[in-house]
Amino acid sequence: MNNVPILCKSIKDNVDFLNSELFAAVQLSGIFSDSKTFADATAKISYTDINQAFAQQQNKPNFNLKQFVLHYFSLPSDTELSFPQKKNTPSEQITALWQVLQKSADGDAADSLLPLQHNYIIPGGRFREIYYWDSYFTAVGLMADKQDKIVTAMLQNFIELQQKYGLIPNGNRSYYLSRTQPPILTLLVDLLFSSQLPTQKHKLTFFKNAVQAVENEYNFWMAGVNDLTPKHSSNKRVVLMADGSVLNRYWDDSATPRPESYREDLELTATLDDDERGAFYRNIRAACESGWDFSSRWLANNDDLLTIQTTDIVPVDLNCLLYQVEEKLSYYYQWLELPHQSEKYRLAAHNRKLAINTYLWSEQFAYFFDYNFIKQEPSGVYSLAAGLALFTNLASAKQSEAISQLIKQKFLQQGGLITTLSSSQQQWDSPNGWAPLHWFVVKGLQNYQHHELAMTVMQRWLNTIENYYASSGKLMEKYNVCQQCDLAAGGEYDVQEGFGWTNGVSQAFYQLLKKY
Repeated sequence: MNNVPILCKSIKDNVDFLNSELFAAVQLSGIFSDSKTFADATAKISYTDINQAFAQQQNKPNFNLKQFVLHYFSLPSDTELSFPQKKNTPSEQITALWQVLQKSADGDAADSLLPLQHNYIIPGGRFREIYYWDSYFTAVGLMADKQDKIVTAMLQNFIELQQKYGLIPNGNRSYYLSRTQPPILTLLVDLLFSSQLPTQKHKLTFFKNAVQAVENEYNFWMAGVNDLTPKHSSNKRVVLMADGSVLNRYWDDSATPRPESYREDLELTATLDDDERGAFYRNIRAACESGWDFSSRWLANNDDLLTIQTTDIVPVDLNCLLYQVEEKLSYYYQWLELPHQSEKYRLAAHNRKLAINTYLWSEQFAYFFDYNFIKQEPSGVYSLAAGLALFTNLASAKQSEAISQLIKQKFLQQGGLITTLSSSQQQWDSPNGWAPLHWFVVKGLQNYQHHELAMTVMQRWLNTIENYYASSGKLMEKYNVCQQCDLAAGGEYDVQEGFGWTNGVSQAFYQLLKKY
């Protein structure tokens, strides 16, 4: 698959604008506390005319940059989540929120949005667009509320984004086109076809298109694998390990400041030389591709974001998800009576499982860790990423017992699961808990019959949700699961209200608990 997108004129004009003198001036001016605000602004006239006006006016004595921006741009607003009356329970509120967070198909506009042709759910707050891996966790709640139609529409949007741009971007914004997020397309397909694979002609056609999209995504992650050599052991998202096996890492095709965090990136790198800046930009972008932006998983020094080294890391969660992609493609092609393709992916899954156990499993500590392939050693960071080995059924029974015991003893807190055993200023560390990781862990525990622990995790998470909702009337992006009364902290922006994946996972947990 060609990974270089062919951009339509409106999107190309926006990409060019994000590299313009005006864009840099506004982002560095501090007019907006959040760099994403201007990155999402809509131009009232053509970018060419705006740039010309800026060139003519910027050096005049009374020039006011903020007034210029307000004259030529419409600024985005955060999604309004208020209701005339708060619902009695979080579950009732979540059901009502689906309509608030739903967007209709997009029209064309002079902004960074990549238009989608079908309805979709956004996370909420400053996140005014669809996000790739978020959407799976949102979808599990939508399915619990029997809203499979919108899940189908979201899957169609992702397939069409992939067809148009060569990848499923981090989100449907032009500034996300250089990276994706964890590959969850297979999980969305499974949600829609979990009970049985289709036989009706129109559903079978859609299923075949979805399977092709899953394979296209797999090929995207494996791009460059044929160019790997012992001297050049990494290329984009693939890494050649010492024994000749291949695993994957997170990556971004750009090594420049992120438009949505432009000022923040430049301020952080002010003391670095050009080569160091480029490495930092790529590593911080790659961490955004992971969805864990940011975490001690990616840092040489937990307290220093400048030590980020994401592209040196072979992550547990990513490789478990790709193992599942290979397993599912083998199953899908067997069902479609294409035995050659089925065997190809069965063998790929087998080889990846061996490599994961060789490099990411620690017999000494009985846990899965990320692996630093540059240093050729495990990262040593205990994280819930290990739960993906349970979620994808990759772990052995002995491994599942060890992982579940450590989760119970170390990760389980009064309000749910902490993300890592590292306490830092990063939001994907302790004391924060996140809905997507609770989902992965609970489903993984259930896969290995650890039902009592799975039920405890769900109950404690929902208790946190309910207590915070009772006091505030809000559902949040993340929670402090150690001190439930405290607002979760860390990260590049204020904690956001909404919130797509919290809503989805919590609603699904309410449904699952009814079965116990």
